[in-house]
Amino acid sequence: MIYPCVQLQHAGPEGNSKLTGYPLKAASAIPGECGRETPEAISKEELYRLIECYGDAAVRAKKAGADAVEVHCAHGYLVSTFISSRTNKRVDEFGGSFENRMRLIRLIVENIRKKAGNGLAIICRINGTDDVEGGQTPQDAAAVASYLEKECGVDAIHVSRAVHLHDECMWAPSVIHGGFSADFATEVKRAVSIPVITVGRYTEPQFAELMVAEGRADLVAFGRQSIADPEMPNKAKEGKLDMMNPCIGCLQGCVPNMYHGEPITCLVNPLVGRESELTKAETSKNIMVIGGGPGGLYAAYICAYRGHHVTLYEQKDILGGNMRLAAYPPGKGDITNMIRSYIAKCEAYGVTFVMNTEVTPAMVQEKNPDAVIVATGSTPLVLPIPGINDTGVIHAGDLLDGKAHVGKKVLIVGGGMVGCEVADFLAELGHDVSVIELRDQLGPDVIPKHRKYLMKDFAQYHVQGVTGAKVAQFYPDGVSYTLADGTEGRLEGFDNVVLAMGYRNHDTISEEIRKIVADTYVIGDAVKARKAMDATAEALHAALNI
Repeated sequence: MIYPCVQLQHAGPEGNSKLTGYPLKAASAIPGECGRETPEAISKEELYRLIECYGDAAVRAKKAGADAVEVHCAHGYLVSTFISSRTNKRVDEFGGSFENRMRLIRLIVENIRKKAGNGLAIICRINGTDDVEGGQTPQDAAAVASYLEKECGVDAIHVSRAVHLHDECMWAPSVIHGGFSADFATEVKRAVSIPVITVGRYTEPQFAELMVAEGRADLVAFGRQSIADPEMPNKAKEGKLDMMNPCIGCLQGCVPNMYHGEPITCLVNPLVGRESELTKAETSKNIMVIGGGPGGLYAAYICAYRGHHVTLYEQKDILGGNMRLAAYPPGKGDITNMIRSYIAKCEAYGVTFVMNTEVTPAMVQEKNPDAVIVATGSTPLVLPIPGINDTGVIHAGDLLDGKAHVGKKVLIVGGGMVGCEVADFLAELGHDVSVIELRDQLGPDVIPKHRKYLMKDFAQYHVQGVTGAKVAQFYPDGVSYTLADGTEGRLEGFDNVVLAMGYRNHDTISEEIRKIVADTYVIGDAVKARKAMDATAEALHAALNI
């Protein structure tokens, strides 16, 4: 059964006045974070009008077929700013005591009940913790939940977490373990008799099922996991977990697009929001896919799903490309699940894999496919710097792949995402690691939520960084460099130097293939070394156009 529920939310200090044309409002004039505009303390007149608006919205939801509404009282949004004493500094009847701080939500619930009747269930989404000093604690959350049940008569509690000041605890990046907020839901569950919903990176069903089986929660909500794979519950029920797209916590296509006002997409599931475009092909064709990285695998799967005959050629003896190696640094293991799920889908829909094979134009001529997708990926960027080729430099990918080994003291040349994650990987194992980077900070291309945890690791493991430094020459035990002001320096005494200066596209064949097969596509890093999200998006585009 499906029971539609509409969420009622006022963003408060986390809104966008440029978008709405109205000033931000909150319980008190406290900005959400540095750089955001200071909200106005909402007047009592506005509050009572707003309470009526919540009731009216609930009525509209009911008329539209909703069985429930969820009043958002979390994440530092408007209602949350009243509940938390950290953001509520009012001295009228809406501030001060616990009961006064709960007055707004109580009046909202009463107004909804009066206008929509008892036939519409009311859920309240609250913070299990604000994750900031002076904010709502798990103990406060239990008291709030109890009040909402006994004094307001709500039908269920949805336990979320964090304010946007620490939104890495709200939409957790890959390094955060699944079900990381479970204990907060358990604390609330002990305080109420109504159903409790838990949420928070439940990327696999095992622990989610355990939460319900142990009585620690009554329902489990899947947010980003539902974007990555809306069929996850059905696949779990049918025992097809190998086919499940896992949310890898990359935060590349969901949260950023939401903030930018763009349609949400997903690295592992670029089809999200475009499901109606996935139709069977009118004519079954023979498709050659060259390259078994994420782009090649996803393109092969979609082509096969559409009814084409697909053969994927991989030069190496293992699939996954550079994305497979991206799973090695701390907290990135879900990437392995992603690669495996793509392989499983390819197998399920009849893709033929040809391994240890480098495709040549002559081979394409012989096989005579109807269409070709070139997904040959990228190779390490090796700049023409003295000593780079003859001093024993180790490539980051070879290190992660176990093909090269390093001593105790290691210098990473390149402090972008790859270099920093390799540094984290080595530092966790006990190596003494330093990183040198041309730009003025380490990890400038790392998603901010990921970077917070990365920098915490750097501090914990005492990873040293030299930024704003252009490497002038490589030596067996280090490098020399020049700073922007002309100052010269040298880093030396290292057992090994690891090169992580980025990647460049690797495409030596598409031009010749186009002379043989007109319907040829080049996707992902083979076009230009970028994010994996670009590879899967282009894979989908190619597969849908064949």
